[in-house]
Amino acid sequence: MNNDRKHPVVTRREWLGARRQLLLHEKAFTHQRDELSAARRALPWVKVEQDYRFAAGAGELDLAELFDGRSQLLVYHFMFADGWEEGCPGCSFLADHFDGANLHLAHHDVSLVAVSRAPFAQFQAFRQRMGWKFPWVSSHGSSFNHDFGVTPAAEGAEYNYEPYTGDETELPGLSVFYRDEAGDIFHTYSSYARGLDILVGTYNFLDLMPKGRNEEGTMDWVRHHDRYEGAEEKKHCCH
Repeated sequence: MNNDRKHPVVTRREWLGARRQLLLHEKAFTHQRDELSAARRALPWVKVEQDYRFAAGAGELDLAELFDGRSQLLVYHFMFADGWEEGCPGCSFLADHFDGANLHLAHHDVSLVAVSRAPFAQFQAFRQRMGWKFPWVSSHGSSFNHDFGVTPAAEGAEYNYEPYTGDETELPGLSVFYRDEAGDIFHTYSSYARGLDILVGTYNFLDLMPKGRNEEGTMDWVRHHDRYEGAEEKKHCCH
């Protein structure tokens, strides 16, 4: 007997009965998720009045230019502060999913851009090391990160819409914006902490597996993708 196996072993017929019961729950969850997505889209909007500026490879850009001609913009607030040599491993884990998605989003009226508070030049070596292609700009010198809840102020700090008592100066999040035909920009949604799971395709795969996410703390097993065991050998064998 395998002592590691904690699940009962049944006949195929018994398994099908249990699976059909679970299917009812899965269908209910799918409908609940559709309702939640509709409620998210129904949130009121806030007009963005401030003239935010960002540093990019092509020079300075304003918020409207981040849309790149599209009407919808998803900003990922990537944790990379002034003086850091590499980005947050958790943010990097999420960012590993961006390029594949961005290929499709760009053809469906959505631009995806990462924004960090560090000066633009400081994260270029790390970006090259990671091999990412998605747009990544700097909000250095502006209040953008603070205004959208990912750089808490020392007094009266909030994160994820609750008082924040931690000591982190950088935190992850996503913010969504809409630009209408008149050129006005509106903030429609922001999410933080576990709300970012929706961006992590790897978790959707793990949630199907017998061991699930198999982590004691959120993303405690995650490394920069070039620091997993065997990553360097795999890199060389593919060239």
